[in-house]
Amino acid sequence: MTTVPTGRRERKKAATRQKIADTALRLFLERGYDAVGIREVAAEADVAVTTLFSHFAAKEALVFERDPDFERRLTGAVTGRAPDEPLIPALRREVHAFVAHCAAPEAAPVWRMIDASPALRQYEESMRLRHAESLAAAVAADLDLPRTTTACRALARFVVDAHALAREADDPRAAVEEVFRMIEAAWEAAGARTA
Repeated sequence: MTTVPTGRRERKKAATRQKIADTALRLFLERGYDAVGIREVAAEADVAVTTLFSHFAAKEALVFERDPDFERRLTGAVTGRAPDEPLIPALRREVHAFVAHCAAPEAAPVWRMIDASPALRQYEESMRLRHAESLAAAVAADLDLPRTTTACRALARFVVDAHALAREADDPRAAVEEVFRMIEAAWEAAGARTA
């Protein structure tokens, strides 16, 4: 869930960011990702190019505008869970929520665009790696383990990749369950070495 800004200035910044992202996505879907330039997006959104870049570091980031929220929610599944809630079910629940969002019919044109663009696929891959590193750090901190613990990093990569695998499956929900059965078994097997 996206955090709602409380102050007027923060609300205006969030509204501008959303307007830019919505405009970019509309243009990309209408004309194709590669056919639309940053200047066109800025002009259509009625903002300066510098304003666009103050909200989005790269053209690819316009497509993945919920990236920061996704990363926060993943790490929050670890850090925000109840003290007695096991780690893997908390992560499974969050991945199910993401997959439901990404597998919705209205998301299909966006994923077709991403799949057709080498630049967007590469950006998505780097985004997943970054999310996995953040998640690994959150898991290691939660378990009071060194940040570089291989088990935490492997768990995080599998959790993040579960989203991508499920998105491509005929039955995304069943795919998440299948992947998480393997994740849970591997995590339990590694438990003696990470405890």
